Amino acid sequence: MSYFFVTTLQAFLCIALLCGVNGVRRTAGLRPLVWISLLALAAGGWLGLQLPTSQTVQLVLTGVEILVLLLFLFTWRLPSTRLGYLSQGVLIVGAARHWVQDPNLGAVTTTHVLNTDLLLNITALVGAFALLALAAVLCAMLLRRMPRTLWPTALAVTLLLLVPLAGDLLLLLMKLQMLPLTKSLLSFVSRVTNNAPWFNWAGAVLLVVLAACWLPELQRRRAVRRQTHEPIAHRLASARYLGARRLLLSTLCTGVLIAAGQLYWDQVASQPPRLSEAKPVILEKDGKVHIPIEQVRDGKLHRFVWVADDGKAVRFFVINRYPDKLRLGVVFDACLLCGDQGYVMEGNQVICVACGVHIFIPSIGKAGGCNPVPVEDWQTDNHELTLSKASLEAGVNYFSTVISMKVTDPVNGATLTNDKAEYKFSYAGKTWFFASEANYNRFRNAPEQFVPGAKEE
Repeated sequence: MSYFFVTTLQAFLCIALLCGVNGVRRTAGLRPLVWISLLALAAGGWLGLQLPTSQTVQLVLTGVEILVLLLFLFTWRLPSTRLGYLSQGVLIVGAARHWVQDPNLGAVTTTHVLNTDLLLNITALVGAFALLALAAVLCAMLLRRMPRTLWPTALAVTLLLLVPLAGDLLLLLMKLQMLPLTKSLLSFVSRVTNNAPWFNWAGAVLLVVLAACWLPELQRRRAVRRQTHEPIAHRLASARYLGARRLLLSTLCTGVLIAAGQLYWDQVASQPPRLSEAKPVILEKDGKVHIPIEQVRDGKLHRFVWVADDGKAVRFFVINRYPDKLRLGVVFDACLLCGDQGYVMEGNQVICVACGVHIFIPSIGKAGGCNPVPVEDWQTDNHELTLSKASLEAGVNYFSTVISMKVTDPVNGATLTNDKAEYKFSYAGKTWFFASEANYNRFRNAPEQFVPGAKEE
């Protein structure tokens, strides 16, 4: 599910439902509504991009948005058509202002040409706005037929919008030092702000609840149809029943689609790519890692992990960079710019997990940019690839994962784990761990007494 589809729903769904409430009493005519909505969308987008981003300006705008919502809530009973059009326009302007401030909207296209990504992203935006329009229409149709639910719906949606705005207002007041920075205020602000996904969940639930409230009427019309036998009256009763059923099913499907889109985004689409399992390798008797050539010549990304003596997990991968000849790239699964989040292979593309940059496969093994850090001093022949301990140890500082393992204190033979030991010391090319500060000091002062034959490197 596209990011642009989901975030557009988050920005406008509650506003769409309020427009549905607004349309029950105070708007008439499809063409004026469409034009007002489009103009308000454009105006809100322009304001969001052009207005200053200073905290004072944001405070004023947030206060105005809260005031507008309160005025809408207290004036929605007034049957003025002009007031209805004005209310809808102002609501959409506010939502559009927030929507265009999403920095990720610039990723609709990364080029100046018409490509597949641009077409898919535009399709997602169009689909989102179409679904929003459908939600507004269905909400208005149900509320018009169930007037008792009109006020609770208006109140629920307005409060849903007011709560995060109140959190934003308090946060800005604290930043401007107009309110004291207290634990209770910070706790409230952290709970009610940055919860955009809940707009979709709440909107979907509201549509399903309205559909459930419509169910008794559907059952009543079904009973009327069954009890009516005169042909013309029966056809009219059947038409009313079928219309009521279509309204119920359309509302349910809309709510389910919104919830499914948000659920898919939360659980699948927004998750970073998962690294393939790294195959453990160890040093052989000659102090080197040996990897058969046949295992890595197929052009796929082959990930390995070597655990240093201090427990640090050093990942590296091997890839044959050309399909028609053997040209291996041997690199650490990390980059100097993005850290150790690693790389994945999707299709015939190697992608940096942290920033999403696609790596030109023939360039793997060369330093610079977002390319993975090269492993130095590896060797290969027609049968195997070999890496020395020193070449792998050069990558220890690029990684943060530490594998918990049992180690022995060389002073008194105590058994402990590397990740719990408070004291450690590097000597003779190895990291030693100690159960106490006294043991650490004894070893540091005379390590040759505890590691006979070893020489400090």
